[in-house]
Amino acid sequence: MIEDTIAAIATPMGEGGIAVIRVSGDDAVLISDRVFRGKNKLSEVPTHTVHYGFIEEPSTGARIEEVLVTVMRGPRSFTREDVVEISCHGGFVSVRKVLDLILEYGARLAEPGEFTKRAFLNGRIDLSQAEAVIDLIRAKSDRAFRVAMKQSEGSLSKKIKALRQQLVELMAHIEVNIDYPEHDVEEMTNAFIKNKCTDAMAEIDRLLASAEQGKILREGLVTAIVGRPNVGKSSLLNTLAQEERAIVTEIAGTTRDVVEEYVHVNGIPLKLLDTAGIRETSDIVEQIGVEKSRQALSEADLILLVFNGAEPLTPDERAMLEQLEGRQVIAIINKLDLPQRIEADVLERTFGSERVVRMSIINQQGIVDLEKAIASIFFSGQVESSDLTYVSNARHIHLLKKAKASLLEAFEATETYVPIDMVQIDIRNAWEDLGEIIGDSVGDSLIDQIFSQFCLGK
Repeated sequence: MIEDTIAAIATPMGEGGIAVIRVSGDDAVLISDRVFRGKNKLSEVPTHTVHYGFIEEPSTGARIEEVLVTVMRGPRSFTREDVVEISCHGGFVSVRKVLDLILEYGARLAEPGEFTKRAFLNGRIDLSQAEAVIDLIRAKSDRAFRVAMKQSEGSLSKKIKALRQQLVELMAHIEVNIDYPEHDVEEMTNAFIKNKCTDAMAEIDRLLASAEQGKILREGLVTAIVGRPNVGKSSLLNTLAQEERAIVTEIAGTTRDVVEEYVHVNGIPLKLLDTAGIRETSDIVEQIGVEKSRQALSEADLILLVFNGAEPLTPDERAMLEQLEGRQVIAIINKLDLPQRIEADVLERTFGSERVVRMSIINQQGIVDLEKAIASIFFSGQVESSDLTYVSNARHIHLLKKAKASLLEAFEATETYVPIDMVQIDIRNAWEDLGEIIGDSVGDSLIDQIFSQFCLGK
C-alpha cells in the first residue's frame, strides 16, 4: 500500500509559457487545498475539472502565483491515485516557489519515474507499457514515436500474454496427465509437447525478428559519413540535417573533429557522425581528427562512404574499399553535376549496384535514392508497416531469448524421453521469463532500476 503523497515538476526546467507541478497520493487534494485560493475548495469540486485561482502562503496570505489547477480523482488518473496538476508561469523562481509550498505542507519530492512506477504498482499499466513511456519521451522520429505509442497501449503486452496463456494451457495438460493418469483427457504425448513448444518458439522468433529494426527506431542508427577531404561529407550532413551544422569550405581538412547530429531519414532515426577526412597528414590537430574518424568508423552501424565523382579513385580510397568489405556501406558518388571520371564499376563490384548512390549534394539530387538505399538495408525496403509491434528493449530481447532456450530444452528433452514432470520445469521457466517482460514475475530491485531511468516528474 502506497500511503505517502509525492510531488514534482512535470515540465522541463527553464523559462517557458507554463510549468506544471504534479501531485499524486491520498492527500494530493488536501495538500493542494492548503495553498490554493479560488472560487471553490478543491476538496469540493468534481473530478477532472480545471479551476482558476492563486497559490498563497497560508501563514502570511502572501500571493505566490496565478494558476490553473486540474483535479483528477483516483482511480481515473494516470497513477490511479488522486492527482492534482498545478499549471503556473514557466520560470525558475515561480515554479520552485509553488513546489516548495507543496512540499512544506505535506508532500514528498518524487523520485525519478515514481509517478509511472505507481501507475505500474497500482495495476494501471504493466512493465512493458511503463518502459514504453521512456521510449515516447526519447523518440527521435515520428515512426519511433508511433511504435512507442503502440507499445504503451499494450501491443507487445497482448502478444506476451497470449504466449503465456499457451504455456499455461500446456502445463495444465501436463499436470492433469501426471496427477490423474486414469482421467479421460487428451493423451499427453511427446509429439503434443513438441508441437506446442514449436508453435511458441515460432511466435518468439517473429517477435525477435523485429529486434534489429526496433533497436534502430529506439536508439537511432549510428551512421558515419566518411571519405577523403573535400568530397562533400559536411555538405551531406547539412543537407540531411536541413541546417548548417558543419562548416563547408573548398579548403581540404576543414573538419577537424567528429560532428554529431540526429536526423530522421524516411522514418529511420540516424545519429550522423561527420568525420574528418581520412588521409595521411603532418598537421597534429588534423591527425587527432583522423584518429577519431577511424574510431567512429569502427563503431558505426552504417557507413556513408562519399567519393568525388569528378576524380578517379585514389590509392587511399581503394585501400578503404578493402577495409570496409563486409560492413554495412552505402557508397555515395557525389558531384554528379560535373563530368564523371570515377570508376563506378569498382564500387558496384565491391558493394553491389543497389548500394551505390549517385548524388549532386549541392543541387539536392539523389536524396530520395539515398533514403531508399538506407531503408532497403535495415527494413527490407519497407519502413512503414501496419504492425507496429517492434521489440526494441534490450531487456525484452534477452528474456525472449531465454524463454526460447527453455522451450528448446523442453523440445529436446521429449526426444530423449525425459520424464514429463522434468519437461514441465523448462516450460515453466519460459513462462516465468515471459512474465518478467510484463512485470508479472519481477523483483523489486529490477523495478527500481527500470524506473530510475525516468525523468523526475514522470
